[in-house]
Amino acid sequence: MKFLPLVASSLIGSMFFFCGLKTQARDIANPPLKSDFIVNDEIKTGADQLEAYLPLLKGKKVGLMGNQTSIVGARKEHLVDVLLREKVDLRFGFAPEHGFRGDIERGEKVSNDKDARTGLPLYTLYGKNDKQDSIIQSIDVMIFDLQDVGARFYTYIASMHRVMELCAKHNKELIVLDRPNPCGDQIDGPVRKDDKFKSNVSLHKIAMIHGLTVGELAHMINGEEWLENGRQCQVTVIPVRNWDHSKMYELPVIPSPSLPNHLSVRLYGALCLFEGTDISVGRGTDWPFQVVGYDNPVYGDFKYTPGEKAGMVKHVEGKGQTMYGQDLRGLDADQQKFTLKYVLDFYNKMPDKSKFFARPEFFDKLAGTDELRKQIIAGKTEDEIKASWQKELSEYKQMRKKYLLYNDFE
Repeated sequence: MKFLPLVASSLIGSMFFFCGLKTQARDIANPPLKSDFIVNDEIKTGADQLEAYLPLLKGKKVGLMGNQTSIVGARKEHLVDVLLREKVDLRFGFAPEHGFRGDIERGEKVSNDKDARTGLPLYTLYGKNDKQDSIIQSIDVMIFDLQDVGARFYTYIASMHRVMELCAKHNKELIVLDRPNPCGDQIDGPVRKDDKFKSNVSLHKIAMIHGLTVGELAHMINGEEWLENGRQCQVTVIPVRNWDHSKMYELPVIPSPSLPNHLSVRLYGALCLFEGTDISVGRGTDWPFQVVGYDNPVYGDFKYTPGEKAGMVKHVEGKGQTMYGQDLRGLDADQQKFTLKYVLDFYNKMPDKSKFFARPEFFDKLAGTDELRKQIIAGKTEDEIKASWQKELSEYKQMRKKYLLYNDFE
């Protein structure tokens, strides 16, 4: 397994978008490296490039959407601590689905509170918050720094969309500190077309495995006019240095409680579809998204029993029951790409197939279509199913090319 450490960078590429105006782009020459976070010439995320974005914050009131993945440099300092030390006028933090420190399980309540370490006021964009407009009006510029994992249903990109909506509505600048996509070496799955399936897990008309960084997606959201009423958000992206879509990247900090390592991140795109079923993907164990099972020996010889784990106490499928299935922990993480084989295998083995799609509406939202579920029920093979979405996937790839900030993998 290749591990590319997180280090600093200075490359800036920015695009500015103004409400009601066409997109305009400009490039900023690379400033000299001055950060004491630089340890070598390998991958350098946007957050590591202090000399690139600190001047953009000078004299301005600043808000931040971040969490435990918002780290700076080899010492993994939280961006909040760095900004405050640099005397940035930081007014508040927005918390995504898993909370500001990343310890809240999927779908649980994220409340308005304060960061225990710094006292920074925290607000949520997850769920209803009537104060969001007044909160965003209190600042001049917003920073977005969350580590995405490259799947359409991972809700951090929905959080960015909401931030863009607020910034566009109130004419506030958004600075996106870009990070590598750990699954950016692939594009696969159905493209969400019909707004019938639009939800927090399928907000954008992109492929299930979208092959974008959040910076690239921000440009796509603007360029395709996906914000409400066709608004444009004034966006500056601080891109990653020394990375492209062909490079493998292991996250230095887990993005959420149920994705504890590189293998879970690489398998997530294929296994998350099980969330529309009662099949266990290892929540409540030490190996979430690395094992798959159900309470019947027909599914395999590997056995495990989900229990209670910090951050995974809620919504544990098969809690307290013996699960039988597959142990994926020995797989080479770098070699894993999106596949339907796990879902098809468990469906085909289920004695009563009418019980497989326990939450069909949610399965369809994850897939971005009801066609995938219907194809599985009809007994289609993986090759047949994948062939059915190639036309739309090809069209998506062409659109995606317009917004790439990095060399592509193909």
